[in-house]
Amino acid sequence: MPSRTRPFPTSSTLSTLSLVALLTACEEVPRTYSTASDGARVIFTDDFDRGVIGQDWLTTGSGVTLDRGALHLAELRNHPVWLRQPLPDNVRVEFDAWAETDEGDIKVELAGDGSSFAKAASYTATGYVFILGGWNNSLNVIARRNEHGDDRVAVPTDPQLEPDRRYHVTITRRGGELRYELDGRLVAEMVDDAPLTGPGQQHFAFNNWEAGTRFDNLVIYALE
Repeated sequence: MPSRTRPFPTSSTLSTLSLVALLTACEEVPRTYSTASDGARVIFTDDFDRGVIGQDWLTTGSGVTLDRGALHLAELRNHPVWLRQPLPDNVRVEFDAWAETDEGDIKVELAGDGSSFAKAASYTATGYVFILGGWNNSLNVIARRNEHGDDRVAVPTDPQLEPDRRYHVTITRRGGELRYELDGRLVAEMVDDAPLTGPGQQHFAFNNWEAGTRFDNLVIYALE
């Protein structure tokens, strides 16, 4: 059978291909920061792609909605959304998060009791508190129960969180060692000499004060 010689592309064809390549390059590709490691096993996932929060979660106040495939929190005033499933002491939690305003203030809790919430203006958590862009987008914090305590780890938010920019957050906890990463970059770490473990210290929560924040693509791993 005779072979066929493919014609060289015309200038118009090359222009079309260049345009397609440019448009493809400009498309937003979701961030994926692979932190897979030996001994990591997925034990819970949630993409929030539904209409109601569901039985996996305990809401302790109003201001919790699912909107456009994400968890939306606003004006919670430290009434966390608790994951009912208990977690092991050695764990990695990953999710996407973004703030709706230039106030930042993305907040979650780990190793809490699974039910507590603020009963007054002040609030002392039952576990570890992780904050990005807190205090008007000025501090990243890891705190053991009291986010205002002298024993917290607080580092400047540099650069500040951008409104509506999606970030990928990774929290890793092995015993008393806690690491807080943003888009694959370490932003804070803590070593707790008296780690919060065992019954009453097994739950994760999304939390919020006032400014609107959104969360998506939660994946939790048990670590050996």
